Amino acid sequence: MQKIITLFVMIFLSIPVFSQENLQEVKVVQKRKGIQKSFTVTGNTTLITSKELLKAACCNLAESFETNPSIDVNFSDALTGTKQIKMLGLTSPYLMITEENVPSVRGASQAYGLSFTPGTWVESIQITKGAGSVVNGYESISGQINTELLKPLNDIPFFLNVYGSTDSRFELNTHFNTKLSDKWSSSLFLHGNARVAKLDMNDDGFLDNPLAKQINILNRYQYYNAEKGWVSFINFRYMNDKKQTGELNFNPEIDKGTTNYWGSEINTERLDVSTKIGYVFKDMPYQSIGFQNAFNSHDQQSYFGLNQYNIKQSSYYSNLIFNSIINNTMNKFAAGLNFTYDKYQEFVSVNDYSRIDNSVGAFFEYTYDNADNFSVILGGRIDNHNRLGTFLTPRLHVRYNPWEKGVLRFSAGRGKRSANIFAENQPLFVSSRTFDILDTNGKIYGLNPEIAWNYGLSFAQKFSLFGKSADVGIDFYRTDFKNQAVVDVMQSPQQVLFYNLNGKSVANSLQLEFNYEIFSHFNLRSAYKFYDVRTDYISGNYQKPLQAKHRFFGNLEYETHIGENGKQWKFDYTFNWIGQQQLPNTASNPIDDRLPEFSKSYSLMNAQITKTFSSTFEVYIGGENIGNYTQEKAILGSENPFGSTFDASIVYAPVFGQMYYAGLRFKIK
Repeated sequence: MQKIITLFVMIFLSIPVFSQENLQEVKVVQKRKGIQKSFTVTGNTTLITSKELLKAACCNLAESFETNPSIDVNFSDALTGTKQIKMLGLTSPYLMITEENVPSVRGASQAYGLSFTPGTWVESIQITKGAGSVVNGYESISGQINTELLKPLNDIPFFLNVYGSTDSRFELNTHFNTKLSDKWSSSLFLHGNARVAKLDMNDDGFLDNPLAKQINILNRYQYYNAEKGWVSFINFRYMNDKKQTGELNFNPEIDKGTTNYWGSEINTERLDVSTKIGYVFKDMPYQSIGFQNAFNSHDQQSYFGLNQYNIKQSSYYSNLIFNSIINNTMNKFAAGLNFTYDKYQEFVSVNDYSRIDNSVGAFFEYTYDNADNFSVILGGRIDNHNRLGTFLTPRLHVRYNPWEKGVLRFSAGRGKRSANIFAENQPLFVSSRTFDILDTNGKIYGLNPEIAWNYGLSFAQKFSLFGKSADVGIDFYRTDFKNQAVVDVMQSPQQVLFYNLNGKSVANSLQLEFNYEIFSHFNLRSAYKFYDVRTDYISGNYQKPLQAKHRFFGNLEYETHIGENGKQWKFDYTFNWIGQQQLPNTASNPIDDRLPEFSKSYSLMNAQITKTFSSTFEVYIGGENIGNYTQEKAILGSENPFGSTFDASIVYAPVFGQMYYAGLRFKIK
């Protein structure tokens, strides 16, 4: 479900101009867009600002992309209420997801980690298509999403957000910011959410959304000394998240581990401690050094019916970065070292898959930018991993502006990763499928590491249409897997197979985008996306299951002029059309538990209205899935959940139906 991100920032530049005769003040107001695309940055990067995040009820990071065409938001299963994101036709494990350039959602947190960052904490999100920078590691394949949190130095003293929805979700966010001294500032972020009512809108006997409770606390400290060139951050975070789902009558105190009623609990406790320190050389402002360190403990205890899944990941990440120039500022470079340590204690039923992964790497990235119409970033890194071996990772990004307000970009790069097949595919646990690994004597679950090349070409052009600003964009990306941990649900509805690719697996992504200012304060954003994602399975070549080949996105936004004391109305409407999707094979099931080969196409509509009463107080109301489209048969075998045909993982559309919400935001500046 979409939720609100309450990072409301009024972004206006006021320039007073005085006449010598009457000294009247004239204000020139420049308004920034919620989504910004640079024509001078080398990579194909989109910046989502806090203003954009306020346009929908995005209560956590997973729900922050509903109004952005670069990211597709999908449903993971019919029970856990989790949303999954995709980019370039590939799921989030193929993305490098970082928080302030430190890897965050990875390993044990892949399935639910995006829901562990509350939206109100987010200052901005940077989305980069294609292979990312070598500075951040070797795992990025389809792109990178970096989240910047609110900085204590610039935050307001107090912020409050209250939210409630018709799907029985309630949320409270409070931020406290204090200036401790001239150089030290501190922020305390408190987040709590709960879903307390049992709802079954489709009458299949199962909860449409889980009962849930989450407590999330972040304490940040920032040191800033401009005179001496020092800046540092210290972060402490604790999160406790509990989910219960399954049949309406399931009581975990009585029914856990029995066949009385099917049920599931997912309890996660997470602790994060991170530090960042940077120094800019006083006599050489183009030269700097930074040191990042992060420790986290992620402990998930869960069961799905009679299947138990427990995983605890203890990780340490360290990155040392040095930035400088070669002769002049047109030639820059970044070089450094990083180290990663991951201890996994993973149990799938009675099977122990515990292991320790560690790697050490060195990188060098050269940037040439003539400050006009051409720039190139050429990077490479060498890593030694106890399971992946020693390997090289090359990356290339090129930008060229052939004429004014036009930009052409190209990127290419290699990525390598170890697939955490159970953590990344937890939605498959909400089924009666058996998990079988076709061992190839590899070092990760018996499998070999995934290796892929990504290539991309994009073009964007700004222009004027009927006197109003407009821009168009087109990009094409191809991901070519040299090796892949294939998740095969096409062989049998009672089984999921994991094996290394034997053949071809490609993901082609084409996006056409058109944005237009229809009139002052009224904007259109639209995009068409085509995905050709195909893999050679044991039983043949198929489209990637639950991936629409065609998608259309449209967004309309309107804002009234800002009145006295900041009074304003804001209106936002988002439309998504999702084409048919390849469904997993259910042909051998009894007729009542079969699905067609492809799903139906459908559309979704979301809208929100915000009323700002002053610069410190506003309220909002909105709706999701206003057309009330729901999947006809979300759970196979729901009448016999311990039978061989039970499967709640084949979800291609909403399960709950219409959802409406309301909330308020209050600030003390």
